[in-house]
Amino acid sequence: MRSTDAFMKRLNPDMCVVTAVADGERAGCLVGFWAQCSIEPLRLTVWISKANRTCRVARRAERLVVHLLTPEQHGLAALFGGETGDRTDKFAGVDWREGPGGSVVLTGAAAWTVGLVEQRIDTGDHVAHVLAPERSGERPGVGGRLLRLEDALDIEPGHPA
Repeated sequence: MRSTDAFMKRLNPDMCVVTAVADGERAGCLVGFWAQCSIEPLRLTVWISKANRTCRVARRAERLVVHLLTPEQHGLAALFGGETGDRTDKFAGVDWREGPGGSVVLTGAAAWTVGLVEQRIDTGDHVAHVLAPERSGERPGVGGRLLRLEDALDIEPGHPA
């Protein structure tokens, strides 16, 4: 047991689905590492595992879309977290539309924001993508708390972290 385990097991971050498009290739994954990192100018950062196909596409993408989910949208989280794009077209079974700059917006998400990638930082086994939000939206009538890590613990990852 690592000395940090007691601290880390108390964390229960909001989860999100991040989508990326580059050179006509779409990808998306469930992410637990993301945060607002600046107020003015507004910036978000999402960290994507290097083991994930989405990371390979995101490294080439001009924009990423961060989608917020509620616990009732567990199925969407399970698709993007439990399947790998190496074997499955995750977008075949969900409603989506093209967003700014050819990005992919999942219309079933509770809320979303499209961000222009300003910077990428290697942070170990994940790559941080600093985003300048360009446009956001939400699905009317979908409120309540967001999907948290504890809601997604039953999802077997499509790739190891």
